Amino acid sequence: QVQLVESGGGLVQAGGSLRLSCAASGSIFRVNAMGWYRQAPGKRRESVAVLTSGGRTNYADSVKGRFTISRDNAKNTVYLQMNSLKPEDTAVYYCNADNVYSTRYSNPVDYWGQGTQVTVSS
Repeated sequence: QVQLVESGGGLVQAGGSLRLSCAASGSIFRVNAMGWYRQAPGKRRESVAVLTSGGRTNYADSVKGRFTISRDNAKNTVYLQMNSLKPEDTAVYYCNADNVYSTRYSNPVDYWGQGTQVTVSS
């Protein structure tokens, strides 16, 4: 079993910054990718930023140039640095661990964090 614990959300004015953290714990042999998703009220959950085990990143067009995803392998933690925040960035942000292998021979499983609220005021 793997647990993902997010932190760092909050209320910020437009133009401000926040850094989200997602700490992974449990039995982890390999993770294909970790990412951040968000869901605003009345909207579908969308991908914000993904970081693969090989170091490739993928960002939603709406956050390119403003958000940066990174990781600290020693701490099993992935971060999302969010700059120049806009009111439309307001959402619950979820951490995702994609295709987690608990052992070399186990089947992969996806995990989600509980979500952290980000609110950007105009």
